[in-house]
Amino acid sequence: MARVMAVLLAAVLAAPAAVRAQEPKSTDLVKQLAQLLDEKKLDAIAAADAETPGVFVAALYFPGTQLLAVSAKYSAPQLLNDKLAKKDYHDVYVDLSAAYVAGTKMLVMDTFADGLVAKPKGDSPADSVDRPNGLVAFDGDPKKAKLSDADYAKAFGECDAAYAKMLQLLIAKLKSGT
Repeated sequence: MARVMAVLLAAVLAAPAAVRAQEPKSTDLVKQLAQLLDEKKLDAIAAADAETPGVFVAALYFPGTQLLAVSAKYSAPQLLNDKLAKKDYHDVYVDLSAAYVAGTKMLVMDTFADGLVAKPKGDSPADSVDRPNGLVAFDGDPKKAKLSDADYAKAFGECDAAYAKMLQLLIAKLKSGT
């Protein structure tokens, strides 16, 4: 009986550590994107996803404060392609945020523009991701989100991977000369 209790206790203690132990993919990428945006004196960027026709990615950057990134399928891609050609990145962001194909939008609210953080330190605000299956706030409290520790870790991993892909597309766009 004591052995079973010890195993259960170890499992309970290890689950939150699993969330903390994940090394986010987005951390280095968002730093790279922020540096490129600073160098080019831009506060917005957008790009088409060449791998997925009709899907676009856009971001608004508030230096040191926040990065808002959105990815979605757009029903009239030529309109966004025209705006991309004119470098109207703010307009692309607004259009993607408001007029997207239902069930395709992912909006990342990266507090401090430092990549997704599974458990913020102290009283720091949480990063959050609004995705087709609902909003997830990564405040380090899976129970508040009505998720198990494993589901919280899984949601974080999925969101971080999708955010990393968005960041890679935007970095590639900036490196290509915007």
